[in-house]
Amino acid sequence: MNPVFLNIGGFTIAWYGLLIMLGVVAGIAVGTRLARQRGLNVDLFERMILWMLFWGIVGARIVFVATSWHLFENVPFPRVLLDIVNLRAGGISIHGGLIGGILTIVYFARKYKFNFFQYADLCVPGVAFGIIGGRIGNIMNGTDTVGRVTNWPIGYHWPASARAFHDGMCVPNPNIDMDLSQYCQQIGGQLVMTAPVHFTQMYGVIIGIILSVASYFWLRSRVPGWAFWQFWLWYSILRAGWEETFRLNPLTVKSYLNQGLNAPGIGLWTDTQIISVPLILLCLYMLWRLRRAPRPDAPQAAVTVDPPAAPR
Repeated sequence: MNPVFLNIGGFTIAWYGLLIMLGVVAGIAVGTRLARQRGLNVDLFERMILWMLFWGIVGARIVFVATSWHLFENVPFPRVLLDIVNLRAGGISIHGGLIGGILTIVYFARKYKFNFFQYADLCVPGVAFGIIGGRIGNIMNGTDTVGRVTNWPIGYHWPASARAFHDGMCVPNPNIDMDLSQYCQQIGGQLVMTAPVHFTQMYGVIIGIILSVASYFWLRSRVPGWAFWQFWLWYSILRAGWEETFRLNPLTVKSYLNQGLNAPGIGLWTDTQIISVPLILLCLYMLWRLRRAPRPDAPQAAVTVDPPAAPR
């Protein structure tokens, strides 16, 4: 497992970024086809997607840094500034990316006077594909989204060849709840973290696959917003209830922690879990409203964008 996909003259292309981009490209293709089928403005959708990618990356990194500051707080200045903007090493927040993308759609919806949810629904497959690519990239990075030590049969022993994982986990962490260096041993002249952990990166891949398949059925509804709110609901439930529960993240509210060689490897509550509670309630409320709303008789006409006037 090597984080680097390609190295050309010192310039590296990481698996993480490459796989996310492939997922996004696949999502754009699906979204564009849906836009044509629904009679929406394809040119406007494609233009909006480009800005969504930019602001999504910005938002994803900002939220990751804010919620994972423990990774940066001991890095000296000014190197910490370089680490903050170094996306090639991995480290983005899906929630932050979604917020950046949503704000972009809000801007375009206000500017071009279209229904926000009609276009937001089209982005659901791309986000799900991006989650799959991102989590596979996390596996290649090794040190991203690591799981807690567990005695469950599904505990995963990282191979000794996954040096990024072992080199990262065998560095002592001042937060004892997140310190895996106690499980490291010298094997073959190298430090190896020998304890089984939850394979939370793979949990994330499975969540992305579930959301990708589910989005096909959600998008069969022509009710604007149905796919959007269903995605947010089930992503929040699966991420907070499954992946985050077993993930080695700091506990903002330490109400329960049971990890180790004789424990299941569970922790409550992380930032993501706390944020997910009101988000799940909001999604349920919005879906309830959509079910009560009258069904549209016909799809709305495509938004037209007037070309700029010729100079006089």
